[in-house]
This record gives sequence, structure tokens and C-alpha cells, in this order.
Amino acid sequence: MLIDTLYSGVELHREEKIIYARFLKPHNVLSTCRVAGGLRSDLAYLYNHQSCEPAGHSRCLPSMAYRDPRQYSRIICARHNLDDERCATLGTAANMHNACIAREQFRDLMVVAVCTGGVEANAGRVGDPASVAETPQGFERLHPAGEVPGPGTINTMLFLSKPLIPGALVRCIMTATEAKTAVLQELAVNSRYSDSLATGTGTDQIAVAALASEEQPLTSAGKHAKLGELIGRAVYAAIKGTLALQNHLTPAGQCSFKIHLERLGIKRAGLIDTICSFLDQDQAELLRANFMALERDPLTVAAVAALVHLRDKIAWGVLPQTCWSEIMAGYSAQVACAVSGDYSRFDHYRLVLASVTRETDNGAVIALTCRALALGFAEKWRNIEALAAAEAAPANASVDREETQVQ
Repeated sequence: MLIDTLYSGVELHREEKIIYARFLKPHNVLSTCRVAGGLRSDLAYLYNHQSCEPAGHSRCLPSMAYRDPRQYSRIICARHNLDDERCATLGTAANMHNACIAREQFRDLMVVAVCTGGVEANAGRVGDPASVAETPQGFERLHPAGEVPGPGTINTMLFLSKPLIPGALVRCIMTATEAKTAVLQELAVNSRYSDSLATGTGTDQIAVAALASEEQPLTSAGKHAKLGELIGRAVYAAIKGTLALQNHLTPAGQCSFKIHLERLGIKRAGLIDTICSFLDQDQAELLRANFMALERDPLTVAAVAALVHLRDKIAWGVLPQTCWSEIMAGYSAQVACAVSGDYSRFDHYRLVLASVTRETDNGAVIALTCRALALGFAEKWRNIEALAAAEAAPANASVDREETQVQ
């Protein structure tokens, strides 16, 4: 099915598990594709294909998809009547129905980004431990340096209505990659391979196609050039949109303190258990019944996010390690205040928590945060209980006096 025509130079089609671009006019294409990748000026098609399900890859992914990508491309092209000799291939586990198309235009310059994406199990930060090493015999699994990658790929097809010099084509990839990373940073996507925030996935791919014409080519796609701005805005919007569709990953959905703590090495069940370990039985039962409300309270999320971010600042060397205890005591007290709602207790909370801020490992940060959450939760209804007791006391005293007079 034809889904769009771009600047009279490209047709976009979607069929079954594929989105393909048919070039109506010549384009110069620079891509990371294993098949027909690199810089090409002879391509007639560019496609993004769902080669397997997001989970259980081994059950449905033909081995030739990674052992013989050229032959696999021939099979896909034959199925859709595409010329495999003039076709560049992107592969993914993402659903093509969740693709997002974003357009940006300035005068007669148009930029169109077509993105699919998933980051649930394969998001990573550049420099994370690798899982394989490539040898002449193929890919060698590394243990225990890296975990086995899970599903997750962000694929970008970028179409430009103007010709570019080769160097500007390369710069397009840089700018688009920055846009992708900006989305992941804003959504607080955690690396699955370290305790840091993700910058992409381990299998991301990109292809940039610029119209080839006699017009004077553009020479810059950096942030100072209008082309760079349009690329950044289009790729940002398309990736943000496709992650919302594929993973239900949205800014509002990321308002959760659990998400900020997960990359330090704790899951939801462990988080609840750890908080409850600092509460009495009745308080623990109350917290378990209301955990989601606590987890997504905006002020509590803000306080935990600040605490974890300051931990990052110290780890990166922005803040001195020698200030660890003071910083952690103050901001964990802020967490307790956010939960209890009583900011007049800040100094009390800081003194209570200061005694457990010496250790700097991830486990210690988790324990400190959970203790602060528990401290605030235990005191959340303290004032109400005290007020109720105070109001009940005069009434009880009056009853006692009346009984005495009757006697």
C-alpha cells in the first residue's frame, strides 16, 4: 500500500512486515546496512523489514538473516517484487505498524524521518561491556563481559529533498544520532548492561537518502545549519513517536521513581520489600496496597530523580567525592519530606539519614533511598494521628468528670 509520496522524489509503501521507499528520482544513499550499505548512488529501493518477533527470536528468525544477509535480502525482495541488486536493507524486530513518520520543512528544503524502535531489553550506553567479538570465523560470544542482548533496535530512514556533498551526508548521521540520544535521555531510558543511562541500542541502524540533482549541493548538516535543525527535529519526533507506540514509552509514563532506581540494580518487587523492611507490619501492608500511588507521586519522583542524578554527578567527577555524605543526607531528607508532606521535618530527617550515607556503592544508594521513602511514609499520617488523639483527650476528660459528679 502506498502510504505517502515525499517531495515528488520518493514513494513510501507498507506491506505485511515491511516499509520500503521507492526512489522516483536518483538519490545518494549513505547507510549502515549490511546489504548494499555504505555510500551508494545506484539504489532504487530502501527498506525496513521486521525479520522476527520482539521476543523468542530463535523460534522465528531464519539463521540466514544473520549468517547470509545477502540471501535473506533476496528472499524478502522477491516476495515484494523489489530489485535486490539495487536495494538497501534495514532489519528489526519492531512492528512496522508502529513506525512513525515526521516531516520538517524550511522553504523548499524538506526532511522526512521514518523510524521504528524498541528499547525494552537492548538499550545500552556507549562504552558498555560488549557481548561478542568478531573474528574471521564469525562472532565469538564473550563471557562474562557482556550480557546476551535482548530485543530492541532503533531504525531510521531519513529522506532529504536537496543534494548534499558526501561529508554532509556523514554529518546527517551524526545529527540524527544526537537526536536519538536526546530522546532516550529525556525519557530516562536505562542501560541494560550498566548502571548508566542509555544512548542507543546495540543494533541501531540508519540510512540517509539525499536527492541527486544538478542543484548546488548543501555542505552542512550540523546544528548551526538549518538542515541540521530540521534533521534533529524530525528524527527526535519520529523516534519519540515510535517508542510511544512500540513500547508505550512516554514522558508521563516515565514519572516513576522505580525507573530511576532500576539501573542501580533493583527491580519492583525488591524495591517494595526493601522499603517495607524499614516499616512496622501495619505500615508495610499499607505501603504495599498503595505503592503505585507513592511510586508515581510527582514530588517524590522529583526527589528520587535528583538523588540519583547527584549520584551520577559524583560518579562523573562533576561533584567531589568528599561531599558525598553531605549531599546524600540532604537529598535523601528531601525524599522523606516529599513522601510525608512535612517539610518542617527536613532537619530531623537529615540527621536520621546522615548516619547511613558513608557507603557509595549502588546497593548503599538503594538502601538509603528506600530508608528515606520509608521514613517519610511512616510519618505521613503522624500529624493526623496526633491531632485525632489531642481532640479525643478533652472529650474523654469531660466524660470522666461527668461520671465522677454522678457518683
